Amino acid sequence: MRFGARLGIDVGRARIGVSRSDPSGMLAVPIETVARAADGDADVRRIAELAAEYDAIEFVVGLPLSLSGGSTPSTEDALEFAERLGRSGAAIPVRLVDERLSTVSAQQALRASGKSSKKQRPIVDQVAAVIILQHAIDAERAAGLAPGRVLDLDEGLSPL
Repeated sequence: MRFGARLGIDVGRARIGVSRSDPSGMLAVPIETVARAADGDADVRRIAELAAEYDAIEFVVGLPLSLSGGSTPSTEDALEFAERLGRSGAAIPVRLVDERLSTVSAQQALRASGKSSKKQRPIVDQVAAVIILQHAIDAERAAGLAPGRVLDLDEGLSPL
């Protein structure tokens, strides 16, 4: 298991959920929900600030693939955001991981904890980011290999 904190990113159309792991890669916890920037890169800048604050070694961005593993409009949106994050100057790699059903799992977990749908909205993205990151660090610990793949900014955008 590689040592160092990681930031988990759940890219949505309106909001981006952000989580982090401890440096030993044992546990993912929520950090905040960042509003998607309509124009400019305020969202990317905020996430880069969080990476610096937590001394992150990489971003783990969830790719929302279809159940059959194909691309969706949300997949393309997440890939475009990942590319912007990779070009942000944060100087840490962006790792892309399959995140099928993470938001559904987050909503189910919040519902099971007694949160109403209205109260879920502000935190569901953070919980989805925790699920994405926890799955990634658990997979790395189990297999001894980093999950997903590192985004290569020179190769062009394509899903896993």
